Amino acid sequence: MRLYKLTLMPSQKSTLSPVPSDIDIAQKAVPQTIVRETHGGIGVEYLPEAEKKIALNTRNGFDKLPICMAKTHLSLSHDPNLKGAPSGFIVPVRDIRASVAAGFLYPLLGAMSAMPGLPTRPAYYDVDLDLKTGRAIGLA
Repeated sequence: MRLYKLTLMPSQKSTLSPVPSDIDIAQKAVPQTIVRETHGGIGVEYLPEAEKKIALNTRNGFDKLPICMAKTHLSLSHDPNLKGAPSGFIVPVRDIRASVAAGFLYPLLGAMSAMPGLPTRPAYYDVDLDLKTGRAIGLA
């Protein structure tokens, strides 16, 4: 089944884009559809950690959240070395994380990493200036 999202632009009557937008699709179907329909790949492989997270998201009721794929910006695939418009690749989904407050799930493709969370106490509290020497303290 091919899904389309209707996007209305102020200067246009309407456009159809092949972006999965039905949030009732299973967590596995959306990445599979995106890889096959828009990125030129042949499929998705779910690693054990991703399989565990799919089960956890389903148990917690997050399985109906929209999907936002986290992948390298250097290629249409998961691999930054596959330049241009590669085809025939299989994308490894190594983890699926829930950003519940923002309201979406994000699969991590290949070696993609997410930004770490911030500490409860900002590090700048430990930075100071020694007025006698003019040197910064706490930057090491």
